[in-house]
This record gives sequence, C-alpha cells and structure tokens, in this order.
Amino acid sequence: MRFITFLFLTLFIAAGCTQETQNKIGRAVQNWTGTDGILEVYAGDKLVKRFLDIDKLTTASSTDGKGERPYRFGYGILDANLNGVKDPGEKKVYFEFSDYSTSYVFFENPQ
Repeated sequence: MRFITFLFLTLFIAAGCTQETQNKIGRAVQNWTGTDGILEVYAGDKLVKRFLDIDKLTTASSTDGKGERPYRFGYGILDANLNGVKDPGEKKVYFEFSDYSTSYVFFENPQ
C-alpha cells in the first residue's frame, strides 16, 4: 500500500511539472541508472569516428547560464578501429562536436 501511495504521489507531482522539468528529472534518473549509447560521426557518407559506452550527451550552457551553446559534449570509449567493440588499449575520452556542422547519429547499443 505504501508503494502505491508513493507511486501516485510521484505521478501527481510529475503531472504538475513543466515539460522541461520532466525532461530534467528523466535525465537525472537516466544519469543515475546509466545508459549504453553509441555516437557515430560521419564525413559525408563515411563513418570517421565512433564512441562507445556513452552515458549521456550534454548540450553546453553559456557562461552566464542564460542560453545554450551550439555544441554537445560527453565521454566515451574511442573505437579507434571502428569495429564496434571495446578492444584492449581503447580508452575513455572526452569529445565535443558542433550541432551545426557535424553529421552524427546517437543511439542506444542494441546488444
């Protein structure tokens, strides 16, 4: 009974939140539970970079916090040989890319 009350209260509070607040809550839960994303970067139709085990992509905020910058960043395993598997020697790296000029696909690892 306590769980049902908690669930009802949570749904009631979430329904009163703005869409942006709901998105932030969802991202916070996702950050806590983790994800297994893959980012592929293309030059035309050719795959040039792949990052594995990405937990999230973050949109950069302006210094004063009143806007967003036109790039995203994150951390992931650089798949140097583009085989889709973390091989020995492939390490976690920081990356960033432009929203305007970078062709990319971000998706959850289907495995």
